[in-house]
Amino acid sequence: QVQLVESGGGLAQPGGSLRLSCAASGFTLDYYTIGWFRQAPGKEREGVSCIRSSDGSIMYANSVKGRFTISRDNAKNTVYLQMNSLKPEDTAVYYCAQTSSLLLTLSIVRYDYWGQGTQVTVSS
Repeated sequence: QVQLVESGGGLAQPGGSLRLSCAASGFTLDYYTIGWFRQAPGKEREGVSCIRSSDGSIMYANSVKGRFTISRDNAKNTVYLQMNSLKPEDTAVYYCAQTSSLLLTLSIVRYDYWGQGTQVTVSS
């Protein structure tokens, strides 16, 4: 049974940092792409970053390039999202998701399994 569990959300000040974790079970990361997405109140869910474990390829949304870093620990079956230089507009519920697609993509429809989300609030 595929499960994805996010953790690490919370309250951060503008300019601060948080690290999100996505613990996967029921499958191994080696053959899948894991994506991070976020949804702010009243807005559509959007892709943030993804990592393809087979070759380590990475993609970022323009809005987070240079501030967020995605990484994986295959031994722990966990994907991380290090978020630095946080801005109030980064406030959202953050979700991780799994796709078996060979494409490196942030297209939501390509993702099959989703976690329950973790709240990130950036405010002074």
